[in-house]
Amino acid sequence: MSQKNETTILALALLLTVGIVGGGFWWFTKGSGVKIDNNTIIPGSEAGSNPSVQDRISFGEKSFTLGEISPVKKEGVQAIAAKSYNKAIANFTAALKLNRNDPEALIFLNNARIGSSKSYTIVASVPFGTDPNASLEILRGIAQAQNEINTSGGVKGVPLRVGIANDDDNPEIAKQIASNLVSNSEVLGVVGPNTSDSTLAAGTIYTSGQLVAISPTSTSVKISNFSRYVFRTVPSDFMAARSLANYMVRTLQKKNAVVFFNSQSNYSQSLKSEFVSSVSLEGGQVSSEFDLSQVDFSAAKSIEQATKQGAEVLMLAANTETLDKALQVIQINQKKLTLLAGDDVYTTKTLEIGREQAVGMVLAVPWHIEGDPKSDFPQKSRQLWGGDVSWRSALSYDATVALIAALGRNPTRSGVQQALLSSDFSATGASGTIRFLASGDRNAPVQLVKIVPGSRSRTGYDFEPVR
Repeated sequence: MSQKNETTILALALLLTVGIVGGGFWWFTKGSGVKIDNNTIIPGSEAGSNPSVQDRISFGEKSFTLGEISPVKKEGVQAIAAKSYNKAIANFTAALKLNRNDPEALIFLNNARIGSSKSYTIVASVPFGTDPNASLEILRGIAQAQNEINTSGGVKGVPLRVGIANDDDNPEIAKQIASNLVSNSEVLGVVGPNTSDSTLAAGTIYTSGQLVAISPTSTSVKISNFSRYVFRTVPSDFMAARSLANYMVRTLQKKNAVVFFNSQSNYSQSLKSEFVSSVSLEGGQVSSEFDLSQVDFSAAKSIEQATKQGAEVLMLAANTETLDKALQVIQINQKKLTLLAGDDVYTTKTLEIGREQAVGMVLAVPWHIEGDPKSDFPQKSRQLWGGDVSWRSALSYDATVALIAALGRNPTRSGVQQALLSSDFSATGASGTIRFLASGDRNAPVQLVKIVPGSRSRTGYDFEPVR
C-alpha cells in the first residue's frame, strides 16, 4: 500500500475515533444522562495528590461516576454519609427514575435500605478513574445480583451490602485496596480486579489475608493455579486461543497466521502465546508476531510483511490500550486477509470504526447476549437497565451470584473459600452453571462471534454468535 493511501486511511480512522469519543460511550452510557466532563475530578483521583486508600472506597458516601451527577443522587450520597437512610432511599429512588441504567445508584439504594442493619459485605474493585465504561458494565452485573437477592429476602434472611473501590486498573493501587479490604473483617468477598495485571498483583494480598477475590474479566493463563483464594468467572486465554486456532485450521482451512499483540500487557502476551501454541498443535503456524506497543509500529508495513510470508490470517490479540492500533490494522487490511481477535476487541468501538472492513471477523468471547436461548438473564437485565448489557455485566453478575451462593453455605471468609472449591458447588448465572476447577478457573467454554451487518448495536453492524 502506498504511503499516501496509508496516510489517508489513518487520518480517516483518527477522525472517526475523535467523532466517536466525542459522541459518548457505548452500550449503556449513551442516553444515560451521565454528562462526561474532561475537567471533572473523581474523589481520590485529584491530579498531583496522593489520596488515601479510604478515599477510593465507597458504600454510598461518595460517588465515583465521572461528570456531573443529578442533584438528587448528590443528596443521596450526602444522606448516606450522614446516616439519614430514609432520605437516601428517597433520593436514590428518584435518581434511578432519572437515569435507570446507573448501577452505582442502584447499589447505593440497596445499601441505604440496609442502613445499619446486619448484612454480608462484598466489594467491587473496578477502574472508575481510568475506564469508567468498563466499570459501569461490571457494576451493572453486581448491582443486578445484589438487587435480586435483597428483594427476595437476602442470603438466608441477611441482605447483601456492596462497596465500590476505584483501583484505576493500577496494580499498586489494587494492592493497597486489597490491604485495606483484608483488614476490614466485615468484607467477606471481592469482585475484581478488572485486568490480569491488577488481579495478579492484588491476588498476593488477598491470598495472605485469606479473602476470596473473583475476577469477572481477568483472562491471563498465569491466574490458573495462582492462588486458592483467587477465582474467575471468565474463561482463560487458553480456552479462547484454542477455540480460535481450531476454527482457523479446521473450519476456515487456513494454516498460516500472524499475531498482533502488546508486549506490555499480561493479558495480551498470554493470549498471543496460547494462540501460537494452539495453532501449532492444530498443524498450522504463526509466521510473525507484531508488537503493537512499539513506537515505530506500522500497520501497513506489518500487513505487507505478513502478506509476503504467505499469511492467510491476522490474529488481533490487542488489549484496551492498543485497540486503536488494532483498528488501524483492520482498516488497512481492507478485508484481504481473514481476521480473528480476542475479547478486548469485543467492543462497539470496533463496530463503529471497523465498519465494513471488520465484517466477517471472528472473535473468541466469554459471553454473548444471544448465545444461550434458554437463559432468562438477558430478559431480566433488559427489564432492569432498559437495554442490552455486555459480557462484563454477565460475568460480574456470575461472580456475585457465586459469592452469594457461597455465603449461603457459610458466611465467613474461610467458609466462602471452601464452598467455592467444594466439588458439589454450583450456582446458576447469566452464562449457565457456575462451577470452579481446583485451579480457580471456571469450568466453561468460550463463545465464538462474528461481525455482521445488523441493527442491534445501532452502529449498522453487530456481533452474532457463530452457530
